[in-house]
Amino acid sequence: MKTVKFFAAALAATMLFVNAGKKPTPVKVDTAKSSVIWLGKKVTGEHTGTIALKDGQLLLDGGKLVGGNFTMDMSTLKVTDVKDEKMNTKLKTHLEGEDFFGVANHPTSTLKITKVTPKGGNNYDVTGDLTIKGKTNAVMFPATVDPKTGTGTAKIKIDRSKYDIRYGSKSFFDNLGDKAINDDFELDVNLATTK
Repeated sequence: MKTVKFFAAALAATMLFVNAGKKPTPVKVDTAKSSVIWLGKKVTGEHTGTIALKDGQLLLDGGKLVGGNFTMDMSTLKVTDVKDEKMNTKLKTHLEGEDFFGVANHPTSTLKITKVTPKGGNNYDVTGDLTIKGKTNAVMFPATVDPKTGTGTAKIKIDRSKYDIRYGSKSFFDNLGDKAINDDFELDVNLATTK
């Protein structure tokens, strides 16, 4: 009996040693096949557009998401819902300016995953450090990652007031009436990874 217990303990110790040496597998994001769609709302309507990923990777351990990091190229910001060219350019320029994302001084925004909670199957609750306009705050969001297809999705709701984006915000200004713009905006992320 002692021999069996000793063998079991030795086997368990060996497995712990072997597993401790393994590192999560980095899987590179295919930026050309991935998309980030933004949605911003105001009292009188909403606007949508896109931002391209500059780079990114998912960290997988046994096919399960355990981490990752991403960089958005803010200079690629586009407005997709305004068809009039002059109005589109005006809105895009405003969003790129200091009232909003200050792209000239902050050409990238980043997300670093700090915690992943499995929810069953390919579903997760994710926490990460999001940096926009030089300010970093924690965000939480649901995500799916399918290691078989090499795809992932996430919907991230962001409070812009935490990133010093104050223009038209009721959190900072009174009497805005129908000029008010919601503090929250959304990023709808669709990832494809390289094979």
